[in-house]
Amino acid sequence: MKPGLYKNGIFLLFIFIFSYNTASSIARAEDFYSPGNPNELAAKLLAGMSDEEALAQTFMLGWVGADPSPAIMDWIQKRRIGGIKIFGWNTEDTYRLANTVGQLQKAALTSEKKIPLLVATDQEGGWIRHVKGLTSETPGNMAIGASGIPRDAYMAGYYIGRELAALGINMNFAPSVDLFTNQQSVLIGPRAFSDDPVAAGILGIAFAKGQEKAGIIPTAKHYPGHGDTELDSHGVLPEIFIPFATLWNRELLPYRMLSKEGIPAIMTGHLAFPLTKGGNEPASISPWFITTILRDTIGFTGLVITDDLLMNGVTTSAGSLSRAAQKALEAGNDIIMMSKTPNLSDPVWNNLLEAMKRDPKFRSRVRDAARRILILKLDYLRRSAAPPLYPQTDEIKKRIPDPQGKAFFLDLAARSVTLVSGTNPAPLNPTQAGKVLLASPFEDFLTIGLRAYPDAQRFKYPYSDASSQTDKINFMSMAKSADTIIFCLANSYGVDLLQSIRYSGKKIIVISALSPVHLQRVPWSSSSIAVYSYSQESFIATFSALLGRIPMQGRLPFALKGNTR
Repeated sequence: MKPGLYKNGIFLLFIFIFSYNTASSIARAEDFYSPGNPNELAAKLLAGMSDEEALAQTFMLGWVGADPSPAIMDWIQKRRIGGIKIFGWNTEDTYRLANTVGQLQKAALTSEKKIPLLVATDQEGGWIRHVKGLTSETPGNMAIGASGIPRDAYMAGYYIGRELAALGINMNFAPSVDLFTNQQSVLIGPRAFSDDPVAAGILGIAFAKGQEKAGIIPTAKHYPGHGDTELDSHGVLPEIFIPFATLWNRELLPYRMLSKEGIPAIMTGHLAFPLTKGGNEPASISPWFITTILRDTIGFTGLVITDDLLMNGVTTSAGSLSRAAQKALEAGNDIIMMSKTPNLSDPVWNNLLEAMKRDPKFRSRVRDAARRILILKLDYLRRSAAPPLYPQTDEIKKRIPDPQGKAFFLDLAARSVTLVSGTNPAPLNPTQAGKVLLASPFEDFLTIGLRAYPDAQRFKYPYSDASSQTDKINFMSMAKSADTIIFCLANSYGVDLLQSIRYSGKKIIVISALSPVHLQRVPWSSSSIAVYSYSQESFIATFSALLGRIPMQGRLPFALKGNTR
């Protein structure tokens, strides 16, 4: 080899190495895990993104089944979507769910920019618990409202968050700050802290702060407020006929409070308010509600995400899923969430991409949404408390269910037990109670009740809305031989059963699980008590209170018609 060529070869090799190192450093500068301010690094990452990559960040998709479906893997690996949503149908096996989360994050991190997924779920506590399996069943929001203690809300958010974090879930669609305004609501009920907007705001802030302490991104919902309707937006578009002044001072007050306290994300609801400038359009796709009111007037600067776009409350109004998605982004939502996985070639993707090419304003809106998403991820997912990308079995064993959380939730349940009407029956020991009949649709109530009253008879009736004459006959027959009937009431079917023994002359103690609103229909009972959930902790607290071991110190967190307490 000639010396000149050798030198030239060394020079070329030097140039190659220098160029490679320079390119690598540039790539590292645009890597999600590079050091830097979230705002500045988000700008660098976005600058290197195509329109397809930016649009993909706005997608959050669910899938059917315990394991990742081929479709969701395609959306992650081929489109690089920004998030996934975990529903109850994904979560019966806790360890399998953790493995799934790890698989999906691993697929996401094969991208050049190594941007992890937002992994979201609905774990409000109480009634709404999408992540099942080994996770804690808790007394829920209305029990927190009955205790009235902000620290209870903080610790509930914290312990729920710790369990989610152990599973690699980094975002929770909670707290729900809908008010319990319409007491006939089939969707909200015990999910509400209160009918008082200030109380809901204070407890919602505390719950959100507790989640953040656990490393979870909290999300307040359902903006602008789902509490004043009997209808369910999964099936129809509810219309709430209140003027804006009422909305501003009532439903929007918790959001105004949460925004000032820096809530990082808000979910929009599929609700219409015809007496406002939003008109008959769902608030979730309304520029007036999202941009004019939430952004410009309230001053919210965080992430806005839609409720499920496959709900009839929005798709029927918009005309199609594709149209709903475009209108949602145009209105100011940053993430469009869907409970199922569309095909890669679905119009919901193709039409949005075409709109970006055709309309510079829409393109700018989508890229701004992607910027907000990146900032949120860079802010929360790089923190020391952030949930692991790959959940560890040992940590799950230690933290789910959370041992400290279990003790706390039992204390919370005890503080929330509320004597709603009638006389306080405590202390009601087995001798004083005489022959006891326990009636409930929940097995835990009957099992725990038998520990307090070992000789009691038990009657398990179905959790159903359909009246059964056979159930009534059997219940009345058993009630004849009882001195005291302790009845767990959860819905209108239970009310119908109770009415069958109204004139029996027996001592009837009604324990309301879930929403206490059904107690309005049985004012004749000897005593009515509310515990707000069907968790074991709530039922342990119930019988502890009946035996006189703990006081009934809860306060009903809303005005029950006919109630004087």
